[in-house]
Amino acid sequence: MKNNFSMNWVSSTSPKKQRKYRSNAPLHIKRKMLSAHLSKDLRAKYKTRNVLLKKGDSVIITRGKFKGKDGKIDKVYTKQLKVSVDSAKNITKKGNKVPFKIRPSALIITDLNLSDARRLEKIESYGKTR
Repeated sequence: MKNNFSMNWVSSTSPKKQRKYRSNAPLHIKRKMLSAHLSKDLRAKYKTRNVLLKKGDSVIITRGKFKGKDGKIDKVYTKQLKVSVDSAKNITKKGNKVPFKIRPSALIITDLNLSDARRLEKIESYGKTR
């Protein structure tokens, strides 16, 4: 399924083509696909619906096996377009805890990691442009 990535591709109704676009995208474009919705109070504060995920953000899981759990993001897997949350871990037969990878669409951000000045500046600029 590996093919050259096309920047001219706009959209398609075919799920096969959508999956192909996402899997063949270069890392700098895949990184932009890793965003999640903000909670209602953060949405009102920053005047934007979603933000790119970053290690240290507090999130609530809204779907799947760990629905309702909240925690902080441990790691962002850009190639796989997934993240791991510290409260979502699978237990193996040996008893080891393994991080469970979750899609960003199944998360809601409740608190942002604003230790990076550049990120803070970018998030605050969202409200000014709208």
